[in-house]
Amino acid sequence: MTHTPTDQPNRRASGAVVPVLAFAGIVVAVMQTLLVPVIKDLPQLLDTAPSNATWVLTSTLLSGAVATPIMGRLGDLYGKRRMLIFSLSVMVVGALVSALTSDLLTMIAGRTLQGFAMGAIPLGIGLMRDMLPREKLGSAMALMSSSIGVGGGLALPLAALIAQHADWHALFYGAAGIGVLAIVLTLLVVPESPARAEGTFDVLGAIGLSIGLVLFLLPITKGSDWGWTSGTTLGLFAASAVVLLLWGVMELRVKAPLVDLRTTARPAVLFTNLASIMVGVSFYVVSLVLPQLLQLPKATGYGLGQSMVVAGLLVAPLGLTMMVTAPVYARLSAKYGPKFTLILGMLIIAIGYGAGLGLMSAAWQSLVIAVVLGAGIGLAYSSLPALIVGAVPASETGAANGLNTLMRSIGTSVSSAVIGMVLANTANNVGGVAIPTMHGFRVSFLIATGAVAVGLLMALFLPKPNRAPQLRASSEEETNLERAETVLRGFQGRVLDASGAPVPRAKVTLIDRRGRQAGATLSGDDGTYVLTVPAQGAYVLAARAVGHGPLASSATHAGDDRAIDLDLALPGETVTA
Repeated sequence: MTHTPTDQPNRRASGAVVPVLAFAGIVVAVMQTLLVPVIKDLPQLLDTAPSNATWVLTSTLLSGAVATPIMGRLGDLYGKRRMLIFSLSVMVVGALVSALTSDLLTMIAGRTLQGFAMGAIPLGIGLMRDMLPREKLGSAMALMSSSIGVGGGLALPLAALIAQHADWHALFYGAAGIGVLAIVLTLLVVPESPARAEGTFDVLGAIGLSIGLVLFLLPITKGSDWGWTSGTTLGLFAASAVVLLLWGVMELRVKAPLVDLRTTARPAVLFTNLASIMVGVSFYVVSLVLPQLLQLPKATGYGLGQSMVVAGLLVAPLGLTMMVTAPVYARLSAKYGPKFTLILGMLIIAIGYGAGLGLMSAAWQSLVIAVVLGAGIGLAYSSLPALIVGAVPASETGAANGLNTLMRSIGTSVSSAVIGMVLANTANNVGGVAIPTMHGFRVSFLIATGAVAVGLLMALFLPKPNRAPQLRASSEEETNLERAETVLRGFQGRVLDASGAPVPRAKVTLIDRRGRQAGATLSGDDGTYVLTVPAQGAYVLAARAVGHGPLASSATHAGDDRAIDLDLALPGETVTA
């Protein structure tokens, strides 16, 4: 565990920090949906085969998946604001490269650079944790987490409007413009977080994870073209399993790993990440099905015959509802906890897809589906960063949220591959053109419902937060009491042995500056402990367990409204908080 004295929120952060960081997240989402209106025209626009044109989309997905955990870790080490600006800058360069070319390879290179923007999501969440007071953190992280859906929903009709009335390269000029705006606003408004993780960047870990992810995601995105049982597809899946296994073994032996797999294996983190994959699957299904259903001609008997722009406008409430849901999530989470809101969100998603099976015969029904699913996905997405932040030390926020964002990307990738295969296999061939059928749309909705059910099961396994009971505030006075109670919690974390394994039943003693015992507790079966403090100030935490040498770690409680995360390593390692 690494820790710095700067893990406390920066009270001087401007009130504009949250909307600026959320705008950066929206810019990221725009990169994912930018080319949706012109997907079917890409082979002609780039003068290439359809199988080659799909690389324009695949390259962004792959680079985003690779960049997300890496940029999160770099942000923890060298500054989250610095890495956020770097990610957005690379994206702007990529957008300009794509805007100036119609050559396939150059376009793929530009789209690959645009994928680096995905790192902005975990970096923004990490900045919020470092700067914002606890009472504002929940709604802020919810808005940042939902910005992916918000940006995607809002960008679709705008991109369709541009593509319908201007040269398609204007899409990239527009993306570069909003990227530059995000960079300028970040420079003007967002201060750098002083929080830093100790250690060095795990270069070998980054290379290993990158290779493993590419080998895994490549056959997922290209499996429909290559054949799911082809030697290339199966060989890449097998290679990814071997590489990721070797990478995991290496990460467990590295002192400062890219991804702390021991932390990732904690139930609170593990089941949150598994649930994230399922939420990602469910989110992408509606994005694939509704636009096609709306734009199919009425002559098919089930198509709704809407234009590209109108279809985009009817799907846009998906993102708008996610944005509106952020403050609702904050209230529900403050009262019941993020686990409750995640479960509630998934139940609403299941209701939306279930009702959607019978609501596909009119354009207004698509609007209803988008609103209901937007509310459910908004609650679910908003809950994920809060669950991760509550389960990892402050110095690992960027990397942990980067991994969680990666899990969502894997979910959308799997969804794209599976739904694409379902719609292709159930399509009718009319004049050499494959027309999706209503049966395929309904099967896709059933798959989304099944994914949500699996995610709901994962959410039910999430442990209850290991914290003192929270007072429920119904007035300003009770709010102050709630904050005071949180301050008095003081320190929390885990007792670990030299290999990083949890130590149960270890005695943790709190000693004040006068050498008097100020509190004591025993670590739980998973090594966790929580200690209250009588007042702010400097303390020594002494840990002792049978079979281990003693440990004395100095720590200072600053008197703010958040407990300090502090893992204690046995034997004898001094950690400053």
